[in-house]
Amino acid sequence: MAGKNQDPCVYLEAVCAMAVEAGERIMAVYERDFAVSSKQDGSPLTEADRASHQLIVSRLAELTPEIPVLSEESSAVDYEQRARWTRFWLVDPLDGTKEFISRNGQFTVNIALIERQTPVLGVVYVPVTRLAYYACRGQGAFKRLGGEPPREIHVRQYSGGKAVVVASRSHAGDTLNGFLHRLSAKEGGPELASMGSSLKICLVAEGAADVYPRLGPTSEWDTAAAQCVAEQAGGQVLDRYKRPLRYNKTSILNPEFIVTGGGDYPWIELIND
Repeated sequence: MAGKNQDPCVYLEAVCAMAVEAGERIMAVYERDFAVSSKQDGSPLTEADRASHQLIVSRLAELTPEIPVLSEESSAVDYEQRARWTRFWLVDPLDGTKEFISRNGQFTVNIALIERQTPVLGVVYVPVTRLAYYACRGQGAFKRLGGEPPREIHVRQYSGGKAVVVASRSHAGDTLNGFLHRLSAKEGGPELASMGSSLKICLVAEGAADVYPRLGPTSEWDTAAAQCVAEQAGGQVLDRYKRPLRYNKTSILNPEFIVTGGGDYPWIELIND
């Protein structure tokens, strides 16, 4: 049993392996016909969500029996109980169920370790392509495709000019449209990059995009793992008051946030104007 103050990086290899194993469970469902049901909030649920959840929760219990687990597919845990947690696993067994159902491949397994409301380890795994993004506190961020050697990733620096923005005009609300309009007025029309699930944050983390404004609802398990990757790659995941996203709040819903790469460009001003 690992001690309470164990360096989170000692878990990274095991967590990467369990994400791959969960991905195999997901692909076993993805490659055949499957049924889709609805959760109480109306969001879709498949056999793959449940299979990945069961695998990850079981493996985490073996790895760190003393650390609690909060998964999107687990029973709700009252805040009174969660408030006592200083360290816990936060899991989205299948982030992007709609992408899974549409079979576009842009869904992930997300596993994060949270310490005092901050993600200190994160693994984002793409089962279809066997692509993994992973990071732990103080050790940098990495990208690995299948059995290839890992490659360290870094955000890119932005100081103005044509920006690459992770966004979709087809799903843009008034707030996002306002952001894009103000950016276009200052820097010229941006290039838009689109991606599913937590991979949006990873695009900024690996330097493929400059900014990702998320101006709609998300939950804590949607962002924690990728936030760790982005931060360890040199980026930031901030709310509109320039505060890093925090976890294990009274509500598991995130505020609106923006993911930025390197440089000191005033992105937040484009949201708050």
